[in-house]
Amino acid sequence: MKILIINCGSSSIKYQLIDMNGEIVMAKGLVERIGIEGSRIKHETTGKDKVIINDPLENHGVALKYVLDAIVSPEYGAIASMDEISAVGHRVVHGGEKFSTSVIIDDEVMTAIEDCVELAPLHNPPNIMGIKACQELMPSTPMVAVFDTAFHQTMEADSYIYPIPYKYYEKYAIRRYGFHGTSHKYVTYKAAEYLGKDVKDINIITCHLGNGSSLCGVKGGESKDTNMGFTPLAGLPMGTRSGNIDPAILTFLMEKENISYEEMNEILNKESGVLGVSGISSDFRDLEIAADEGNERAELALEIFEKGVKKYIGAYMATIGNIEAIVFTAGIGENSGFLREKICQGLESLGIELDKEVNKGIRGEEAVISSANSKIKVLVIPTDEELMIAQETEALVK
Repeated sequence: MKILIINCGSSSIKYQLIDMNGEIVMAKGLVERIGIEGSRIKHETTGKDKVIINDPLENHGVALKYVLDAIVSPEYGAIASMDEISAVGHRVVHGGEKFSTSVIIDDEVMTAIEDCVELAPLHNPPNIMGIKACQELMPSTPMVAVFDTAFHQTMEADSYIYPIPYKYYEKYAIRRYGFHGTSHKYVTYKAAEYLGKDVKDINIITCHLGNGSSLCGVKGGESKDTNMGFTPLAGLPMGTRSGNIDPAILTFLMEKENISYEEMNEILNKESGVLGVSGISSDFRDLEIAADEGNERAELALEIFEKGVKKYIGAYMATIGNIEAIVFTAGIGENSGFLREKICQGLESLGIELDKEVNKGIRGEEAVISSANSKIKVLVIPTDEELMIAQETEALVK
């Protein structure tokens, strides 16, 4: 079975074609600047040269037509016909409380996804555009929605209810949803393999650390707590997102600076986080270099991030209990030995001890980076959200 994975952003599309017989990536690519001048497609078929297509792409429908043409191209494609694609798996960021698992998309599911637009106004609309474009181009091919929020639907009320008047939960479904669920689920299952256990028997903490970051407390293979909330703005300070702050700061600044709701939203989502603190960059690699060169604000931004991760590790160790492993994943978690060491430093009293020499040499590969004396294993497991989406799609379509 060959499955196409589609991940639509507001002006971009990431895609992979995976042969589930061996879980082999046949082709992958990135569409950039949809609806913007300078749009292009970077396409790569395994075993062939990379191709860059520079053509105007006015909307997601046009862009996906180019993607499908690239996949079946006699020159640089991966398959002879679109008939070889058995199903399409779509990443959908927000499923609200309606979806605790992936689902085959029908009219009822589409309506429910559209109802969640107000919960994820930046993410769900392009996800919907991608689904509709694929339905138009491939009307007979099954479509599956895989939700970022679904893995966290196993949280209990004391983890997801906010301490505001309960009527707002009843009226508007304001609660903690959590995100990066596909990544947290993937590395949870991989960690179970590493530990030689059934996934239902493991208690771990998964750390998805990148430009967007979140942690998840996993008990018995299920998400029991996570630090992103009603939106992906909550939790850790991220590349440009503030993470948790005193909510009174918002009204204070809006009054003092005469800032509108839209401007405040822009500040919190795009001007804050490590960019806001450092004044240099939202890229943690740039901050590491600047900190090495003595830039105090870059160093401070990294320290705030590191301390935030430590706090959540400690909190989940207390609330989940009997933690067997800490898992680092995503761009920072997989590649920055420097930040992994900083995060684990001082956690020896909790049973976490890093093998510093091993840790330094690990970039983007599965590894145990804890010492032999560590009571809790520390793992690096590269995430593969596309493969997770493909596996869920295959299971449903079969």
